[in-house]
Amino acid sequence: MVDPLELVVVAFAGGAFGAAVGALEAFSLAGVLVIVGEAVDVAADGLPGPSGDPAALGSSGLTALTGLGPLFGPHVAFAGGAAATAFAARQGYLDSDFEYHEAKHVTAALGPRADVMAVGGAFGVVGVGLVAASVRLGLPFDPISFGIVVSGLLHRLVLGFPLVGTVRGETPLDMTPYERRIRRPPRADGGDNRRRFAVEPWLPGQSDPARAALLGAVVGVVGAFLTFRTGSPFLAFGLAAATLLFRCAGVERVPVTHHAALVSSLAVVGLAGGAATPAAFAAATSPAVALLVGAVFGAVTALAAELAQRLLYAHADTHLDPPAVGILVGTSLVVLLDLVDVFQQSLLPTLGL
Repeated sequence: MVDPLELVVVAFAGGAFGAAVGALEAFSLAGVLVIVGEAVDVAADGLPGPSGDPAALGSSGLTALTGLGPLFGPHVAFAGGAAATAFAARQGYLDSDFEYHEAKHVTAALGPRADVMAVGGAFGVVGVGLVAASVRLGLPFDPISFGIVVSGLLHRLVLGFPLVGTVRGETPLDMTPYERRIRRPPRADGGDNRRRFAVEPWLPGQSDPARAALLGAVVGVVGAFLTFRTGSPFLAFGLAAATLLFRCAGVERVPVTHHAALVSSLAVVGLAGGAATPAAFAAATSPAVALLVGAVFGAVTALAAELAQRLLYAHADTHLDPPAVGILVGTSLVVLLDLVDVFQQSLLPTLGL
């Protein structure tokens, strides 16, 4: 087990790193590290026993140490980078052609600014603390996504941004002002002269619910297949996260899918009674059923993320991660089915039940 002081120092460094290289860049790197860790485990003919750190979703080896751990884990490097982006925007350090509020510009690498890295580091430590608290309490969902979501809400409060924002459509779910390219009125105090869109949807290209559900179902099949055939519940997540390197490079049409990949994989593990090898999966259920379950959970998770962006992102000023909310919803469903004996799994906490 990691010494608490060492954990704090490492988490601070991870959050500061996320601030320097950019939140999404750090998350994409975590995806690459998960791929490497899971590939090593699969090549070793099956996954070794779960990590001693329950915050890492039962993962082991490099995955638990790096991709989902206290150094590059999304609750540390990504959440720290997102908080640092909000801080940099508040300080006026960001002045790009980003069409939304600069505090949402999570692909912006902020470089080695001491104050920005300090904020990122502080929220890296916050992320580790939130995940540890979630695990200790046995909260019935993915603790890493819990850490990301709560950290995002906290940095809004701490840095003086509105918690939700002002609704400018007919309802909080109304994205049509963006579709009509309606801009916000000029500020009375003359500040922030760049006129933002009235509503700022996360990833407009996959904001349509039908498209989101279809994409989630497709990725859910991918996650289910890879989990069923390799025994790894994290490989599909790593692959999906790593594709975001293309978004960091400016390829805007690359979709964000890691939330659907992770939840579909965890659902298949639960369906198969917590199986951890391809042989155990094959003995517990059929490929057809696994693919169907993966598609359903992928679609549900994608729709939950879309609902989250409409409620918590589109009207606000900073990045509150819709995929993390989607994972919270999706993993809560996995736990619920575990508690009623439809699934059987040990990767997610279940309130001690």
